[in-house]
Amino acid sequence: MSADEAAKLIPSGVNVGMSGFTGAGYPKAIPVALAKHIKSVHDQGKPFRISVWTGASTAPELDGVLAEVDGIEMRLPYQSDPVCRQKINSGQMHYMDIHLSHVAQFAWFGFFGKLDIAVIEVAGILEDGRLIPAASVGNNKTWIDQADKVIIEVNHKLSEKLEGMHDIYYGTALPPNRKPIMMTEPDQRIGEPYLRCPLDKIIAIVETNETDRVNKFTEPDETSKRIAKHILDFFSKEVAEGRLPKNLLPLQSGVGNIANAVMAGLNEGEFENLKSYTEVIQDGMLGMIKSGKLVSASATSLSLSPDGLKELNDNIDFYRERIILRTQEISNHPEIVRRLGIIAINGMIEADIYGNVNSTHIMGSSIMNGIGGSGDFARNGYMSFFVTPSTAKNGAISAIVPMVSHVDHTEHDVQIIVTEQGLADLRGLSPRQRAICIIENCAHPDYKAALLDYFDRANNSGRPVHTPHILSEALSWHERYEKTGHM
Repeated sequence: MSADEAAKLIPSGVNVGMSGFTGAGYPKAIPVALAKHIKSVHDQGKPFRISVWTGASTAPELDGVLAEVDGIEMRLPYQSDPVCRQKINSGQMHYMDIHLSHVAQFAWFGFFGKLDIAVIEVAGILEDGRLIPAASVGNNKTWIDQADKVIIEVNHKLSEKLEGMHDIYYGTALPPNRKPIMMTEPDQRIGEPYLRCPLDKIIAIVETNETDRVNKFTEPDETSKRIAKHILDFFSKEVAEGRLPKNLLPLQSGVGNIANAVMAGLNEGEFENLKSYTEVIQDGMLGMIKSGKLVSASATSLSLSPDGLKELNDNIDFYRERIILRTQEISNHPEIVRRLGIIAINGMIEADIYGNVNSTHIMGSSIMNGIGGSGDFARNGYMSFFVTPSTAKNGAISAIVPMVSHVDHTEHDVQIIVTEQGLADLRGLSPRQRAICIIENCAHPDYKAALLDYFDRANNSGRPVHTPHILSEALSWHERYEKTGHM
């Protein structure tokens, strides 16, 4: 049926699980048709809102259009759309930020309530009803299993040769009947290439022919390259001292310029036979696979530029043998992350002098995107890096502050902080030792003296000094920025 007809099968007040993870694999037609339908209902003076659950961020054709018509009551678990963000921060939309490894299991536990409808993009349907997943897997398996009704978008723009790239694990059980997940290598397959869906659940099939909303990545700037160099030099040192093997350990990296700069540096560097166990495969990782530096990459989604997408499609037989796309409950599973010894590299907004990290909020109250999978990997990985430029807003904001305005990752989960200024290895250090290490190595020169002054006065304030703070000043930098536009 048409997208307009299918959209009218979604009533107000329901929970809808939609496919999509970091701009890939989201339904293209039905959210747009649904937004049009919601607007027509609103124009009649009637309320119409749904709760939207996904794998992670999607695209303007899903998050954006539904947010614009005030069609979303609750959004989870991660978003990056500017309209969505504005609605959340203005209080017009509820948003639940959550570790990505928790989403599927919490849905199974019933913590979010009943999932009414799933809307899933696929690359094709086999004669026996099995579904060929699209460019992301995310929570699609769970949405199909949990939903009462399923709407399928078959996207003919996707290469049929995606078939065989996916590994869908059906061995998850609920407590107390859980069993170990038998994966000991990052490129090991433990599932099957297809999604299963009982045919009697499917209430509509819509055909589309549209590409994912892919954006051209900007080339890594000098700041990103300097951050990448600090990390690569650190890897060399760790190998020399016997704490890492010569081919390192499986790599996880977040999305963005710094991640691509690290991949570019690795591609030009000394390390061979690398493997990745991560969430998203970007252009930088694709380049490493093509060069042979990276022998395999496991993720839950592709997130490629137009050039990267063309490279994948032109050589998909080659890449299909080296890329595995899994459900996000497996790609981010703490048990597997810990067993494989993942090296986790994630971005942050700010860190304080004791190593607590804020990766989600601007000035404490305004959500940016969400925690995503960074916590899954940071707490359970072999090594945990958090990276950022040392300043923002042309130097008006310091990324290193006396106290973070919001805590996503406590000091206990943060081992290494990197800015373009340098790298702070916090392993084995007390809070006061961490403070000196972070200030000296990571703070921008414009802010270093003020940070040292705060730390010195906190140490001599007469209060306990295990983690020295002057409570009346701890958040004064943020307060000063909001009043004056400069920290």
